[in-house]
Amino acid sequence: MIIDGSDVDATSAYKLLIGSILPRAVAWVSTVSADGVANLAPISFFTAVGRKPPMVSITLQPRSDGVTLKDTFVNIRDTGEFVTNLAVLPLADQLHRSAYEFDPEVDEFAALDLEKAPSEVVRAPRIKEAPIAFECVVNRIIPVGDMQDHVVWGEVVRFHVRDDLYLERGRIDTAALPIVGRLAAEYTVVANVFTTPLDKGVLKAFQDRRAARLDGRATDWSPIDTAEWSPSGATTARGRE
Repeated sequence: MIIDGSDVDATSAYKLLIGSILPRAVAWVSTVSADGVANLAPISFFTAVGRKPPMVSITLQPRSDGVTLKDTFVNIRDTGEFVTNLAVLPLADQLHRSAYEFDPEVDEFAALDLEKAPSEVVRAPRIKEAPIAFECVVNRIIPVGDMQDHVVWGEVVRFHVRDDLYLERGRIDTAALPIVGRLAAEYTVVANVFTTPLDKGVLKAFQDRRAARLDGRATDWSPIDTAEWSPSGATTARGRE
């Protein structure tokens, strides 16, 4: 199958991207509005883009209506600050529910029963239960295309790392973290590590194996094209029913 990128609409392109770039790290972004209301959102268009200064980027699409800017982006644009919190399996349900399109006046920490922790530099609170968080100040905002997408570069001004995860020489104990990543419209947890080369028997065993599901659903099930998904990365009100 060969697909011309110029021939596909935004929804189709989104499906191709999220179904092919696997797994994607999740930035669980906390912000605060100009009026002081706290917001949370999982962003899987997320990566590191620089080392000195340390820099990350997140890309935000509009809400599920394709037009209205998400509260997360509005808050970042208006305040110039945000926090990226690490997504881990014990918080996966709250992570997912933070994609619901809450009204702007709703404090999503309270709605999701998450405890706030104060940041040192930025106004936005951290998620207390998150084992790692980055306080970020906006470096630049880059509009993308004609669909109201925006790339935000944030300079990391404070790293918050749980003490037991910080090892000698500044290394993070990654094997101790049940990291949640994003697949297409689903999640995965990092449960294996390896270096190469691997034994041929291991490679053969994985050659045709489908990923095991932790939720008991059929191995070929996907929430795409159901009420639980929208081509914005947001979960609509219908998806809560």
